[in-house]
Amino acid sequence: MKIVIIGAGEVGFHIASRLALESKDVVVVDCSAEALQRLTDSVDVQTVVGSGSSPSILDSAGIREAEIMLAVTDSDEVNLVACLVADTLAPATKKLARLRGADFEHYHESFKTNAPHIDTVINPDIEVVRTIERLMNVPGAVDVGDFADGRIKFVGIHLEAGSRLDGVRLADLGNVLHEDRPLIAAVVRDEQLIVPTGRNHLRAGDLIYFICEEKNLVSQLAIFDKQVTPVKRVLIVGGGRIGYRLARRLEEKSLACKLIEKRPERCDLLAERLDRTVVLRGDGSDQSLLIEENIPDMDLVVTLTGDEETNILASLLAKRLGAAKTITQIDKFSYFPLMSTIGIEQVVSPRLSAINSILQHIRRGKVLSAISIKGEAGEVMEALALPTSDIVSKPLKKISFPKGAMVAGIIRGETIIIPDGDSVVEPDDRIIIFATRTAVRGVEKMLAVKLEYV
Repeated sequence: MKIVIIGAGEVGFHIASRLALESKDVVVVDCSAEALQRLTDSVDVQTVVGSGSSPSILDSAGIREAEIMLAVTDSDEVNLVACLVADTLAPATKKLARLRGADFEHYHESFKTNAPHIDTVINPDIEVVRTIERLMNVPGAVDVGDFADGRIKFVGIHLEAGSRLDGVRLADLGNVLHEDRPLIAAVVRDEQLIVPTGRNHLRAGDLIYFICEEKNLVSQLAIFDKQVTPVKRVLIVGGGRIGYRLARRLEEKSLACKLIEKRPERCDLLAERLDRTVVLRGDGSDQSLLIEENIPDMDLVVTLTGDEETNILASLLAKRLGAAKTITQIDKFSYFPLMSTIGIEQVVSPRLSAINSILQHIRRGKVLSAISIKGEAGEVMEALALPTSDIVSKPLKKISFPKGAMVAGIIRGETIIIPDGDSVVEPDDRIIIFATRTAVRGVEKMLAVKLEYV
């Protein structure tokens, strides 16, 4: 598979890195030779210096032979023109574009049928707000993913010291819990992703990912001593695109919301466009302002400024002053491993949201959705099992999956099955597959060879 990526920023860099590790033919186009050099110093990809909106540059990148083009620069206009030019040169190439401007939001569907033809439009701001909503609904979780239209939850939580599960072997969970045990799909320990077996033990401090039905979420969280408490009062720090979108969404839910923004002209605009949100001019990292706004009464503080250091500082300060929960926007992937160390658990990233959206559209086979976990350490995919696949009509324990991969859920019509080794996948089931980064290529090959060409 040949993929042309326009833009070598954070999104382009990490998508290219991941795809190169899966032995795909990747070409990256960017005007910055320095950004391309950073990429080639890390991974084996081809690069072309120039604008992705240039026909000659796209020809040099091999757009006519590419199966997919990803336009992920920081400029919506460049991404749109790149898709227009690519549509002229290579109409059969699948085109995905990252568009963040609110002005384009109502035209996403028309782009799929009109020029410039774009197969998929990705707005990371919208995806981040959805992620924040999921985290709000499960306050004790570090990560929350939805599958099967939200009927299945993929949840990541930290195991606290003193938990009854500390030191328990997975094979003995049934004896300890005396109830339906959760399906534990992955454990992150000391920054290492583990696909657990019955012989593995859980340890305090582990980041545990489990699968459960939505209706069982509260009881499954209680197993890990996590309580779901409703969020009623929210403080947003940062009134940019994402902060504004989140405030609008909270107003729709009739939640009490305050928003702090530094820029006076932006405050005026927000006050004009928002109905019930209290807009405050000030610095969200100002301790006196937070105290004045009764921060201990807040159920949730969400820091969404364009400056990561401000977001981190404001979140830490809010927690110190008594806020119940915080969600922090981080864009630099290098910061991710540090967050839990300094006490920040719930993190969102527009760039990671963009990557998750892109992955589901570039995977071979009938992949319906995909979510990255622990940065780039693993992936959870929802896929369709077609009749000719080797995965159907035999017990899971008799299927040779790539090492580091497992089926974590089966959706059959309206029935949701949390599988064990004796479970059997039937044709047209939707399956949830967990895979480590090294196993993704094998899973994708299985889906492509067996599922796609029918």
